[in-house]
Amino acid sequence: MAAKVNELANNDYEATLPGHGAKTSDYYQTESLPNKFNNPDVFKGYGSKQSNPMYITSANEYGSHPPTVHTMPYAFHSKNQKFSEHLGQCGMYRNYSLNTSVDKNPVSSHRDGLF
Repeated sequence: MAAKVNELANNDYEATLPGHGAKTSDYYQTESLPNKFNNPDVFKGYGSKQSNPMYITSANEYGSHPPTVHTMPYAFHSKNQKFSEHLGQCGMYRNYSLNTSVDKNPVSSHRDGLF
Protein backbone atom coordinates (compact mmCIF):
# COMPACT_ATOMS: atom_id res chain seq x y z
CA MET A 1 0.00 0.00 0.00
CA ALA A 2 2.79 2.45 0.93
CA ALA A 3 4.61 1.73 -2.34
CA LYS A 4 1.47 2.57 -4.33
CA VAL A 5 0.99 5.87 -2.46
CA ASN A 6 4.66 6.72 -3.03
CA GLU A 7 4.30 5.93 -6.75
CA LEU A 8 1.19 8.16 -7.05
CA ALA A 9 2.99 11.02 -5.28
CA ASN A 10 6.00 10.60 -7.57
CA ASN A 11 3.79 10.64 -10.69
CA ASP A 12 1.99 13.74 -9.42
CA TYR A 13 5.33 15.49 -8.84
CA GLU A 14 6.56 14.61 -12.34
CA ALA A 15 3.37 16.09 -13.79
CA THR A 16 4.24 19.46 -12.20
CA LEU A 17 7.69 19.65 -13.79
CA PRO A 18 8.28 22.13 -16.64
CA GLY A 19 7.11 20.99 -20.06
CA HIS A 20 4.18 18.87 -18.87
CA GLY A 21 1.50 21.58 -19.19
CA ALA A 22 0.74 21.85 -15.46
CA LYS A 23 -1.15 24.94 -14.30
CA THR A 24 -0.74 26.61 -10.92
CA SER A 25 -4.52 26.79 -10.43
CA ASP A 26 -4.73 22.97 -10.72
CA TYR A 27 -2.58 22.53 -7.60
CA TYR A 28 -3.12 25.69 -5.54
CA GLN A 29 -6.00 28.04 -4.77
CA THR A 30 -5.22 31.15 -6.79
CA GLU A 31 -6.81 34.58 -7.05
CA SER A 32 -6.73 36.94 -10.05
CA LEU A 33 -3.69 35.26 -11.57
CA PRO A 34 -2.60 36.29 -15.10
CA ASN A 35 -1.88 33.53 -17.62
CA LYS A 36 1.90 34.05 -17.42
CA PHE A 37 1.81 33.08 -13.72
CA ASN A 38 -0.84 30.39 -14.05
CA ASN A 39 1.05 28.59 -16.82
CA PRO A 40 4.78 28.30 -15.99
CA ASP A 41 5.54 26.68 -19.37
CA VAL A 42 5.04 30.12 -21.00
CA PHE A 43 8.41 31.28 -19.61
CA LYS A 44 11.15 30.68 -22.19
CA GLY A 45 14.81 31.54 -22.36
CA TYR A 46 16.04 29.76 -19.25
CA GLY A 47 19.39 28.09 -19.40
CA SER A 48 22.91 28.59 -18.26
CA LYS A 49 25.79 30.20 -20.04
CA GLN A 50 29.35 29.25 -19.29
CA SER A 51 30.66 31.93 -16.97
CA ASN A 52 33.78 32.43 -14.97
CA PRO A 53 33.56 30.20 -11.84
CA MET A 54 34.94 33.06 -9.77
CA TYR A 55 31.76 35.09 -10.33
CA ILE A 56 29.10 32.35 -9.99
CA THR A 57 26.54 33.08 -7.27
CA SER A 58 23.70 31.10 -5.76
CA ALA A 59 21.24 33.35 -7.65
CA ASN A 60 22.85 32.10 -10.86
CA GLU A 61 22.01 28.54 -9.79
CA TYR A 62 18.39 29.42 -8.96
CA GLY A 63 17.90 31.33 -12.19
CA SER A 64 19.15 28.54 -14.40
CA HIS A 65 16.12 26.34 -13.61
CA PRO A 66 12.74 26.96 -15.29
CA PRO A 67 9.83 27.69 -12.93
CA THR A 68 7.34 25.05 -11.79
CA VAL A 69 3.82 25.41 -10.39
CA HIS A 70 5.37 25.24 -6.90
CA THR A 71 7.62 28.28 -7.49
CA MET A 72 5.02 30.54 -9.16
CA PRO A 73 3.05 33.14 -7.13
CA TYR A 74 -0.50 32.26 -6.04
CA ALA A 75 -1.88 35.82 -6.16
CA PHE A 76 -1.29 38.92 -8.26
CA HIS A 77 -2.22 42.38 -7.01
CA SER A 78 -1.57 44.98 -9.67
CA LYS A 79 -1.11 48.67 -8.97
CA ASN A 80 -3.18 51.29 -10.71
CA GLN A 81 -1.48 53.59 -13.22
CA LYS A 82 -3.11 56.84 -12.05
CA PHE A 83 0.17 58.65 -11.34
CA SER A 84 1.84 57.54 -14.60
CA GLU A 85 -1.21 58.46 -16.69
CA HIS A 86 -1.29 61.95 -15.14
CA LEU A 87 2.46 62.37 -15.68
CA GLY A 88 2.09 61.33 -19.34
CA GLN A 89 -0.54 64.00 -19.92
CA CYS A 90 1.21 66.85 -18.09
CA GLY A 91 4.89 66.04 -18.57
CA MET A 92 7.80 65.84 -16.17
CA TYR A 93 8.52 68.58 -13.64
CA ARG A 94 11.15 71.03 -14.83
CA ASN A 95 13.20 73.22 -12.51
CA TYR A 96 13.31 76.83 -13.79
CA SER A 97 15.33 78.27 -10.89
CA LEU A 98 18.39 80.49 -11.34
CA ASN A 99 21.69 78.66 -11.90
CA THR A 100 24.36 80.36 -9.75
CA SER A 101 27.21 77.86 -10.09
CA VAL A 102 30.45 78.73 -11.86
CA ASP A 103 30.90 77.01 -15.21
CA LYS A 104 33.87 74.69 -15.49
CA ASN A 105 36.53 75.44 -18.10
CA PRO A 106 36.82 72.40 -20.43
CA VAL A 107 40.41 73.34 -21.45
CA SER A 108 42.19 73.81 -18.13
CA SER A 109 41.06 73.40 -14.57
CA HIS A 110 43.35 76.11 -13.11
CA ARG A 111 41.35 78.78 -15.04
CA ASP A 112 38.06 77.89 -13.32
CA GLY A 113 36.52 80.69 -11.32
CA LEU A 114 35.36 84.21 -11.86
CA PHE A 115 38.66 85.88 -12.83
